[in-house]
Amino acid sequence: MIRIFEVGPRDGLQNEQRTLTVDQRLDLIEDLLGAGLRDIEVGAFVRTDRIPQMADTDKIFMSPRFHGLQQRYPDATFWALVPNDRGLDRALECGARAIAVFGGATETFVEKNIGMSIADSLRVFSGVVQKALQAKLAVRGYISVCWVCPYEGDVKPEAVLAVVQPMLEMLIPEISLGDTVGKAHPVRTEALLTLLLKAAPANRFAVHFHDTYGMALANIDRSLKLGIETVDASVGGLGGCPYAPGASGNVATEDVCTLLDGYRETKNVQSLDLVRLLQTAQKAQEFVGHPLFSRRLRTFGSG
Repeated sequence: MIRIFEVGPRDGLQNEQRTLTVDQRLDLIEDLLGAGLRDIEVGAFVRTDRIPQMADTDKIFMSPRFHGLQQRYPDATFWALVPNDRGLDRALECGARAIAVFGGATETFVEKNIGMSIADSLRVFSGVVQKALQAKLAVRGYISVCWVCPYEGDVKPEAVLAVVQPMLEMLIPEISLGDTVGKAHPVRTEALLTLLLKAAPANRFAVHFHDTYGMALANIDRSLKLGIETVDASVGGLGGCPYAPGASGNVATEDVCTLLDGYRETKNVQSLDLVRLLQTAQKAQEFVGHPLFSRRLRTFGSG
C-alpha cells in the first residue's frame, strides 16, 4: 500500500522559531490521526540546547492524553528520533515503541549535524539499532543530503549506497532518503533509486523530499513509478533542517494526498480525509504564526 509517513510534529516543528506547547503538539497529533495517518513522528530525544523545539518529547510520550490516543488508535505507530544510546535510553524510559536513527551521505553534513564522521555515526547507529531491535522496537533510518549537500554540492549515488549498505546490514527495515535542500530532479531521483533498488527491494526505502524549488511532487511521482510506496510528508509543509541553510519547506502532506488520489484506480493507496488534513494544516499555521508552504492550503476555503 502507498502510504504517507507524517513528519510534521517532529521534523516539521524542529526548525520553527516558535516552540509549541505539549498540548499544541498533541492537538496536531490527534488531528493527524483523525485524518487517517498511522505513522507519525512525535518528537526527538535530542540535546535540547541544539533543538529546543523538541525539549518536551518525554512529556508527550508520558502524558495521559497521549496514552489515550494510543488506546484509541491501536493501529498507529508513534515514532521518535534518537541520536545515540542516551537518546534510546530516554525513549525506552518514556515507553516509546518506534525509533529512528539519522545520518547523512556527506562528511561535512554529518560533521555539522551530529559532530562525527560518517563511519563513526554508523558505528553509533549500529549499537542503537541492535539494542532497539532486541527490545522489539520498530526501527527506521534516515539519510540526509542524498542528492545535493549544502556544503559539498551534488552527491553521487554511490556515496548514498555506501551509507545505505551498512544500514541494510543492520537490518533496519526502512530507510528514508532525504532531499534535504530540495534540489533533487526526477532524472537524478531515478538514477539514485535504480542503483539502490539493486541492493534491496523497494519496500526497504521511503522518500523524503523538500519542496524548496517546487520539485517535490515530481520527484515523488517518479519514485512511485519505480515502486516506492512510502512518502514522508509534513502537514502544511512545516519545517526544514536546522543544519541545512535554505532547506525550508518539507513537502506538504495534503499536497502529496492530492497526487496520490490519481493512483487510486490502479494502486492500493492509504485512505485519508483531505478536509481534515487541511483543517490541521490551518491549525499548524496558526500555532507557528506564519504562512505555511502548502499549495493546497492556499486554496482551501477559496471555493
